[in-house]
Parts: sequence; C-alpha cells; structure tokens
Amino acid sequence: MNRPFSPIQILNALKIILPKIGVTFGVVLGTVICGLLLAILIVRQKFSRHRFWNIFADIYIHILRCTPSIVLLFIVFYGIPKFMLVLFGVNINFWPKMIFVIMALTLLYSAQLAEIIRSALAAVGPGQYEAGIASGLSPFMTMVRIVIPQAFVIAIPNLGNSLIALLKEGSLAYTIGLIDMMGSGNLIISRNYGAYALETYIALAIIYWGLTLLIENLFKFLEKQFSRGRRTVNAA
Repeated sequence: MNRPFSPIQILNALKIILPKIGVTFGVVLGTVICGLLLAILIVRQKFSRHRFWNIFADIYIHILRCTPSIVLLFIVFYGIPKFMLVLFGVNINFWPKMIFVIMALTLLYSAQLAEIIRSALAAVGPGQYEAGIASGLSPFMTMVRIVIPQAFVIAIPNLGNSLIALLKEGSLAYTIGLIDMMGSGNLIISRNYGAYALETYIALAIIYWGLTLLIENLFKFLEKQFSRGRRTVNAA
C-alpha cells in the first residue's frame, strides 16, 4: 500500500542522519590531507626536468580524471586487499571501510587538485619567480613568499568547487557498506521496507545543500580576504 507523503518523516530522518555527519567529515578531511600531499608530489613531477616524470604525471592525471569514482572505489576496495594478499601475504580485509574510501577518493582528488595547483602556478608567470631571485631571495623563499600566495588566490574558486565535488563523491561510500550520512539514509529506507524513501532523500538533499552553501560562502570569504592585497597592488 502506498503511503502518503509525510513531512514529519523528513524531520525524523534528519535526526537519525545528522549524527553521521562526523563520518562524512572524516572522509572529506582525510581525503583533503592525503590528496593535497599527493597532488603536490604530482605537480612537482609536472615541473620536473626529467621527461619520464613529466609523462608519468600526465598519465596519472589523465587516467584518474577519466575513471568514474564508483569504479575506482570498487577497484580499491576489492583490488588492493587481493593485491596485498597475493603479493605480500598480508590480509587487510579487516581494515575499516573508511580507509578504503579515503584511499580511493585521494587518488581521484589528487589528480583534480594537481591540475588546479599547476594551472594556478602557471598563471602567476615566470617573471614573478625571476624577480624574487633577482631581489636576493632563495628559490624556496621565492616560492613561499611570492609565487604560492598569488597562486593560492587564483586557485581559491577551483579549490572550493573541487571540495564540493569531493563532498558529493563521498556519498558513494555507502556502496561498500560505510555508514555515513548516505549510508544512514539507506538504512532508514531498508528498515521501513522501502517506505518513506522520498522523505529520506529530501532530508539528505537538505543536509548536502546546507553543507554546499557553507563551503561556497567559506571560499567566497577566503577569496575576498586574500584578494585585498592583490587588488591594491593592481590598482597601484
């Protein structure tokens, strides 16, 4: 028998799903940290003088950007444990599912982030780096004090968009059994034998919509704050 639409079930679903927001944040935070470290390494190879590492970085970025996130998640979740068991005799099937989700999303996010960082650094232009060296700064300090701050301002909008995309991609974690917000929502539907599915998904949409707005406004604030000095210099 079809049940009528029940707005109260949206509130009930929100009460059950919201406590799992910590799991979702854990996946996003772990992916951002690991993805950033890996992306920096990939970008370093993109600017390497060795042709081999340039090609390797290009292939890595191309393959990962062209692989659907859910396919990559299944490859990591089912493939890496088998790989570790066959080659090294190590059983990692008991590892928490969150680790596999972070591993998969890190590969995906690092490829996107590497392109954002590369394009931002390229947009600064070599003249800024050369000016820093000419003024007596070391190559490292030139990057830290001159190039990277400018590149960060350029990259802020794309960083925000990539973080929002990561938040939404992380919702696929329920497909391997991780009980995050999406997983909790699907448990609600299963316990009700398929009833109140619409209300549950509306509750999930409200949460993801709210988080997206929060991220958008945060990055708009960051862009406004970090662009002040740049606008002043350009105006002068």
